[in-house]
Order: sequence, then structure tokens, then C-alpha cells
Amino acid sequence: MKKIILLVAFLYSINIISQDKRVPLDTIVTTSNSVTIKGKKVQYKAQTGMQPVFDANGVTKATLFYTYYYRTDITNREKRPLIMSFNGGPGSASVWMHIAYTGPKTLKIDEEGNPIQPYGIKDNPHSILDVADIVFINPVNTAYSRPIVAPEKKVDTKYFFGINADAKYLADWLNVFVTRNNRWSSPKYIIGESYGGTRVMQLAHELQNNQWMYLNGVIMVSPADYQLLRTKSSEDYAINFPYFTAAAWYHKMLPQKLQQKDLLDILPETEQFAINSLLPALAKGGYISETERNNVAEKMTYYSGIKKDVFLKHNLEVPNSYFWKELLRDTSGKTIGRLDSRYLGIDRRETGTKPDYSPELVSWLHSFTPAINYYVQNVLKFKTDVKYNMFGAVRPWDFSNNNARENLRKAMSQNPYLKILVQSGYYDGATTYAAAKYTMGKIDPSGKFKDRLFFKGYRSGHMMYLRKEDLEKSNEDLRIFIKNSSENVGAAKY
Repeated sequence: MKKIILLVAFLYSINIISQDKRVPLDTIVTTSNSVTIKGKKVQYKAQTGMQPVFDANGVTKATLFYTYYYRTDITNREKRPLIMSFNGGPGSASVWMHIAYTGPKTLKIDEEGNPIQPYGIKDNPHSILDVADIVFINPVNTAYSRPIVAPEKKVDTKYFFGINADAKYLADWLNVFVTRNNRWSSPKYIIGESYGGTRVMQLAHELQNNQWMYLNGVIMVSPADYQLLRTKSSEDYAINFPYFTAAAWYHKMLPQKLQQKDLLDILPETEQFAINSLLPALAKGGYISETERNNVAEKMTYYSGIKKDVFLKHNLEVPNSYFWKELLRDTSGKTIGRLDSRYLGIDRRETGTKPDYSPELVSWLHSFTPAINYYVQNVLKFKTDVKYNMFGAVRPWDFSNNNARENLRKAMSQNPYLKILVQSGYYDGATTYAAAKYTMGKIDPSGKFKDRLFFKGYRSGHMMYLRKEDLEKSNEDLRIFIKNSSENVGAAKY
């Protein structure tokens, strides 16, 4: 029988209230459960609740909703890794990886990730809870997390909503969490998906330099690197091109010579073309010769299934959004998904330069939203009338002074134990797998950390774990990475 412990602490101060008075400031609900992982039963507890964000003067600025899973049959928690998990957006709840990837529960969906009814959850036999404890954190305005403001004041958006502000307050929050739960001796990891990739790059530096919390690993799942993403630079267009090849291969739109090959036999070819031919061509701009322009356009057609004329009219710079509309325009007339191009959509018109909507995202919201609301209230026993924000209001987001790449490099330089794992889906058209590889090279421009940087690719999209085969594979890759980076390999020195 599940044991429920409800602890209510922290009375509201006279001079502060939350935006929604139904949100408790500091509350814990604990439940007990078990899950069978890799054929072995794992007993665990789930600690669900709200923990405040304090400023330097101890004033409560916000309260964050979190769920912390920990095994109960562990005698020595000092050696037990702790995974601190974030999603992205910015403005996204931690729901995605929580109930579909690493946690002890996963969605009831089909083997390719499509929603099925009745909605709900089931045990996750591939969860990493067998090798590590996990806390899923929801930043301000996501899930039930909310800012705290005085009656006459507005929300201090600059305190929360920006690359640097986000990492700073979350690092403060993690310090309190690790202290409260006595996890300072544990090997520690941060994992972030999508914008969470930028978040954990910045957070690694913030934790080490301002909280003196040193990490064993940083894990980036389909990372969004805003020093490349949507910059419309030559690098942006060229680096994303191999994704065109992957999506075209999946939809059988490549020439027969390529289509008959396996995807992983083709991608190295198109990656070399993108770096060695397309990027130099784009860098030349209007000074490129007509011969070179035509030769490059022909190769782009060969590797993408898109007509040569389209590339020429775009000056070789075809945005991903146009590709999602164009690839199947003359065959089925359907669009392909932004975050996962295996998904298909139907627009009002077949004409146009970008899809009307993202079919994969609405599909995911279709299955995730009822599942998380059911799970939190009925299994985790956290009762509230507050709306669970799958996406919350965090705009405008301050992208200025973005030094996330360089700050992760500094963190790696300062900490010889720190290793990096990047996981990407080949059919992700928003944060492409080739862009993730590019980011890894920019994090380590000297090449001296190559033995501490690891990349894993999957035959799916942004949330590769929604595909049953990749759920198992990606969790096993995490399991291996955690084991290899948490073992005692001697003193932390060069």
C-alpha cells in the first residue's frame, strides 16, 4: 500500500503572495511504488511537491514544482548518481522526459509514439532508475511552478526569463534541493532537452563557479544551440542540410541509388557535402560562379529529393520550414513534422512557404496532457486545482550575452571528471542532429576533450524515446554513460 506523507511548511509572509493563492510554497507528498527494469524489481519512493526559490537575502521569489524518484533498497547513497532533469522551450514543463523517457512510468502510446485511447501511463521497463535517482524540475510558469510577488508588485521577469537569469536561479534552487536531500556526496548529472541543452550548458558553469557543485556529466537531448539555431547564417543553412537527406530517405523521396542504401550509410556522405561543398558555396554569396552554383544545386537535389529549381530560386538557402512544406507537395500534398518529420500534416492549401501547424506537437500534446494530469493527481497524490502548464508564459526571453558553449568548455576545463553526452534523432528538423555535432565541435575547438564528448543518434525525431526501439536504446546509452562517468578513476587532475 502506498504511504502518503504530507508536510506543509512555510506560512505565507504578510508582504508576499503567490500569483495563484492555490499554489503552496513548500509542500511534499511522498508515495511508494515499484517498477521492473531489465527484468529486476526496483523499489522506489516518489517525492512530489513545491520548493521555494530564495534570493540572496532569503526572500522567496518563486516556488517550483518537482518530482524526485529514489530507490529505497540502496544502503550507500554516496555512490548513487543523481540526475537533475530539465526540458526546454523555453517555457516547457518537465513532463516530456518525466513520463516518456527516464522516469519509472511511460505513456500508453503505439510503438512509433502515436497517441492511443484510452490515454494513460504504464510502467517503464527501460527507466534509468535502476542505476540513478532522478529529480524532474519545472522552471517558473511551467507545470505548477509560479513566481511569488508582493501585492503591489509585478513579476520580476528579468530574474527568471533569460539564458543567464534562468541558470542562476535554477542553480540556487538545486543547491537547496541537494542540501535538503543530503546528496552532496553523490555523483551528479544534469540533463536537458531542446532549449534545455542551452540551459544545462550554462547551468554547468553556474553550478561549478557559484554553487561549487561539481558534476560528473552533462547530457543534452536534441539540444538547441542559439548561437547557430535560426541565425540564417551560411553555417545555419549548411549544417542543417543532412537532416534534409534523413527526412527524404524516410519518406522514400531520394534517388534510387541512395534510397536503396541504409540511412547510416548515406549520412556521412551528405555531412561531408554540407561541410566541404555547400558551406563554402554559401559563404561566397553573390560571388559564386554559375557553374559552381548549378553543381551545388544538383547535389542538393540528389541528397534531398527537392527540385533543383527550388534551391536556385532560394540562392541555395532553403529554410527548414520551407522543406517541411515542399518535400511531399507534389506527391501526397501533406506536410512533414518540424520536431519529428515522420509525422504528417494536412494544410488548408498545398501552396505556401511553411506548414500551418506542427503535426507531431499536437500529437504529443494529445497523449501527454491527459496522462500527466492523471498521474500527478492519482498516482503521485499531489492534489491541486491549479492548471498544469505544458507550456507557460516566459516571453520575452533574454537571449543576450549567450556564452553557453564557452561556459561549458570552461566547466570541462575546470573539472577533469566532467563528460558530455549528446543524443539526437535523425528526423528532428528543429534542432538537427548535424547541428548537435557542430555544437560539440564548437564547445571543444581545441579538440583536447574529444575523449570526453560522446554522440548518439536515433532513427526518430526530437523526442527519440517515443519510438519503442529507441526508448530502450537511448536509456541504455544513458545507463552506460552514467556508469562510465561515475566510476572512481582516480584523482581529478590532468
